[in-house]
Amino acid sequence: MINVLPPAFIFIISGLIVPFLKGRARNVFLTAVPIVTFINLITLPEGISMGYSYFSYNMHLLRVDELSLIFGYIFLIISFASFIYGYHVKNNWEFTAGLFYAGGALGVIFAADLVTLYFFWELMTVASVFLIWARNTDRSIGSGMRYFLFHLVGGVILLIGIILQIKQTGSAAFNHMELSSLSTYLIFIGFGINCAWPLLHTWLVDAYPEATILGTVLLSTFTTKTAIYTLVRGFAGTEILIFIGAAMAAFPIFYAVIENDLRRVLAYSLINQLGFMVVGIGIGTPLALNGTVAHVFADILFKSLLFMGMGAVLYRTGKIKATEIGGLYKYMPYTAAFTIVGAASISAFPLFSAFATKSMVMSATAGNHYTMTWLILLFASAGVFHHAGIKIPFFAFFSHDSGLRPKEAPLSMLIGMGILAFLNIFIGIFPGFLYQILPFDANYVPYTTAHVVSQLQLLLFSALAFTLLLRSGIYPPEIRSVNLDADLVYRKVLGGFIKFEDKIILPALDNVKYLFFNFMPSLLGTLTSNPYKLVNQIITGGVKEEKRGSEAESYFWLIGWSVFIITVFLAIYLLAFMHF
Repeated sequence: MINVLPPAFIFIISGLIVPFLKGRARNVFLTAVPIVTFINLITLPEGISMGYSYFSYNMHLLRVDELSLIFGYIFLIISFASFIYGYHVKNNWEFTAGLFYAGGALGVIFAADLVTLYFFWELMTVASVFLIWARNTDRSIGSGMRYFLFHLVGGVILLIGIILQIKQTGSAAFNHMELSSLSTYLIFIGFGINCAWPLLHTWLVDAYPEATILGTVLLSTFTTKTAIYTLVRGFAGTEILIFIGAAMAAFPIFYAVIENDLRRVLAYSLINQLGFMVVGIGIGTPLALNGTVAHVFADILFKSLLFMGMGAVLYRTGKIKATEIGGLYKYMPYTAAFTIVGAASISAFPLFSAFATKSMVMSATAGNHYTMTWLILLFASAGVFHHAGIKIPFFAFFSHDSGLRPKEAPLSMLIGMGILAFLNIFIGIFPGFLYQILPFDANYVPYTTAHVVSQLQLLLFSALAFTLLLRSGIYPPEIRSVNLDADLVYRKVLGGFIKFEDKIILPALDNVKYLFFNFMPSLLGTLTSNPYKLVNQIITGGVKEEKRGSEAESYFWLIGWSVFIITVFLAIYLLAFMHF
């Protein structure tokens, strides 16, 4: 029966089938996968099920509760819209990677134990890197490799933490944890790497803009949001997350304002929005956690919509930098309109999605007297309106006339964007439908006079500041440049290591190579070529010998001590080997 299958399995099995389909049959199949999975999902009984045993530990593939369900709903919604958006993709293997990637994300959020979670966590890593490599450019290959290495390290850290946690507690169950041991700290850091914490975030802004058009949409959804899920499930109320989240919300603004690549602007904006969610997790109250989960739901909708809009521009023009595009609203009016909906949503305009979700985190922050954090989030709210609410649609569709005359985006792209635009407006107008499925008990009313007025004031003053700064020439101009981020530190450290390797390690290895593969074999060959001579040298410790015939006189060096030292060294080595 299909209703006993974990949702992840449906996606993974579908990923194996899709390479054999073509044309309309493939598109119908891709549309059906999230629909069938959704039907399967709503028929699953709540609780923990699908158990199995691994090394005498009890594992479970399914934990169905309100928290996992709401993540499952939004993952299926975005899969449905994204697959429609991606009908234009010719390479079926890109859909295979996308299905495996989404299946891994579904596996993570429904896993009831750390071992099952880790398996799907690594499946996400492997599948997602192919969405970057699928673009098949030099930059995408390099970015994909760096992305893979970053997540490989994060996966090893997470695995070590899981092993220590199981050894310490005797259980593999994935429940709430306290930062009280090395194991929980390692698990915490492993989750944090996928959440793009400050200084650990460079993989995101490096790789996401280099992925395929469809790949970037999918990447913006699953990796970081599964990390948010694991932090909600495992570390809600961990106070250090408040400060980590505040930093995440603030620092990307400065990079996004000066960034020229508009998909990279959205990558920085993604980290900014994750910051609000992480703050909510750190506060840990029902209202804050509901705000985090609700904002995950909304962020997936509006961030995917913005990436879709920029993807459509890239698809039609082949360009995505602010200095190379502009004035496209005349030729891509529907794409421009959908992008503006996404921009209004991320900016938290009344009647748009983030107005009903982000404000929950803001209210929880103020209500729990984190005044400085609240001020940082207020600054971040104004900043996101500048770089995502205004900059993205302004420089892509208005600003200067780039001279480009593209066609409107394909119909399938418009349908995918239209679905998400509708949902962003629907949640903004009727937030009660979203609030009903939130996992924690907390009442919240977004449409109060004070909230509406204060938010409109913030947005209007931000728009005025943008206009004045732009007209005065103070606003950073869109120029061709390289945005140096924290990866500069990695490059310097790596460069220093490479120099150390070239000057110290490699010469030492060359000497070792010469010792073991040249000198010692030659020496042993000489010593064993005449057994009588070898015995004589050991006994006498080296003597002067007359060469017969025309051979000149030579001296044998004292090998007695050399053989003795080698024998002792080999004995010590063998004893040490047997001991360990």
